[in-house]
Amino acid sequence: MTLLAGAKPMAFVLSRDVAALKPFYRDLLGLPFLGENQFAASFDLGGGATLRLTALPDHVPSQHTVLGWQVDDIDAALDQLEAAGVRGQIYEGFGQDARGIWTSPDGSARIVWFNDPEGNNLSLTEMR
Repeated sequence: MTLLAGAKPMAFVLSRDVAALKPFYRDLLGLPFLGENQFAASFDLGGGATLRLTALPDHVPSQHTVLGWQVDDIDAALDQLEAAGVRGQIYEGFGQDARGIWTSPDGSARIVWFNDPEGNNLSLTEMR
């Protein structure tokens, strides 16, 4: 199927308070801010992809990952997050290291999960 092969992807992260959450994505994560309207604030995810931080007043974040990034060096990326006060999530029994990094059984991927200030679950992945 080629219907969407050339389409630009758009991701949505729900927020109870877009104005309060916008600085996390813009300033801490460094995503270029594209603009906003009464429904969402938009950010450039790179490669033609857009993130829409979308208002939903009664939103309750779930534990699953809603947005993730593939990085070349997960340790360096996590260093930057930790310097800004963001910590990796530790899930009991998951076998993560002290910083929250999980290594796949075959060693081909390392992943760390972290939350935005509203509790939306985000991730970084280093492929080996």
